[in-house]
Amino acid sequence: MAGSTFSVFGADIRIKGNVHASADLHIDGHVEGDVSCTSLVQGESGEIVGAVKAESARLSGTVKGTINVRDLVVLKSARIQGDVHYDSLTIEQGAQVDGRFAPRAVGEDSAVVALAAG
Repeated sequence: MAGSTFSVFGADIRIKGNVHASADLHIDGHVEGDVSCTSLVQGESGEIVGAVKAESARLSGTVKGTINVRDLVVLKSARIQGDVHYDSLTIEQGAQVDGRFAPRAVGEDSAVVALAAG
């Protein structure tokens, strides 16, 4: 996509506070706060303690909080503690999830888009 941006939070980054991005995010570090963006890629060393809202997410690390994502991929190294709301879901064998899975409600689409757009 022309003009799109991609932000990377390296493994040495620790953020305390909410992260709102109109860009795609790659998180290998620690975020204590809610994360909202267009597309999220979380590395194995990544840890998010807070809610995740995005159009798409590919999770490999730890998430402790509610996840609300249109297209979600949970890789085998992922450790999730919290409820997961999705439209499309893929989970690799070996992923650990402690929470409930539920399809997103009809009205949730616009809320996620508005948050991701900032």
